[in-house]
Amino acid sequence: MQNGPAVRRRKLGAELRALRTGAGLTSGEAARLVGWHQSKVSRIETGASGVRPADVRLLLDAYGVDDRQLRELLLALTGSEDAGGRNRWWHAYRGVLPPTYRDFISLESQASGMRTLETTVVPGLLQTPEYARAVTRAAVGGVDEERLDALVEVRLARQDVLRSEPPLELTAVLDEAVLRREVGGPGVMARQLDRLVEAARLPQVRLQVLPFSAGAHVGLTGPFVIFSFPSTSDLDVVVLDQLTSSLYLERKEDLMAYTEAFDSLRFHALSPEDSLDYIAGIGDGA
Repeated sequence: MQNGPAVRRRKLGAELRALRTGAGLTSGEAARLVGWHQSKVSRIETGASGVRPADVRLLLDAYGVDDRQLRELLLALTGSEDAGGRNRWWHAYRGVLPPTYRDFISLESQASGMRTLETTVVPGLLQTPEYARAVTRAAVGGVDEERLDALVEVRLARQDVLRSEPPLELTAVLDEAVLRREVGGPGVMARQLDRLVEAARLPQVRLQVLPFSAGAHVGLTGPFVIFSFPSTSDLDVVVLDQLTSSLYLERKEDLMAYTEAFDSLRFHALSPEDSLDYIAGIGDGA
């Protein structure tokens, strides 16, 4: 398990190493091409040290990488504000957001796919403003209204990934408890269920409900997110959200285990079509 920045460094380094090898270069030859010492290339590839966007651009140019999407993703993994690429709007909230949350948003903004199991609340990308406010107020506790407003703004701004081009592909399995827990009062919850029904009809969103009747399941250990990235699966990562931090799992064994768990949850959940009817039925008081 690693924190966000460590995962980014390791994954960036591994991908740069693969690109160098694919270009037929040794680390010494790559270093000479960009005017560095060989040890700097080694430190970057092992994730032992951070790397500036300008250095990544030099290496990608040396390796002949012209895939715009891949370049943008690798630059985002530097974690720097001058990495370019998609709009890094969340830096305007640096004084409000903890580093782990910024890391999560950074990954989310660059991912091509997101698979998530939710056992307690509606996924943030699908929350209404009122629901987001109620959840945030309960989760943070004692927060003043100004900071609460900012946190809700961030939650809503994150949803732009579903409207980007291409949009993030979201696959969510929701435990029935998510739909039954009355967050913010009956009116707020009714509007939130309507929002889920709307979202379930979007081509980039796939929702499945895991009803109480499914009994015990592998997801009882807690919610998780699997981020998938364009161009390469080696950058995929599992995120486990904790009360005060997030844990990132990057080993292939971990990714395989959580992918298998998610596939099992989808198998036992209602189909997307039946899930839509189920959500609508709860909203109608059925």
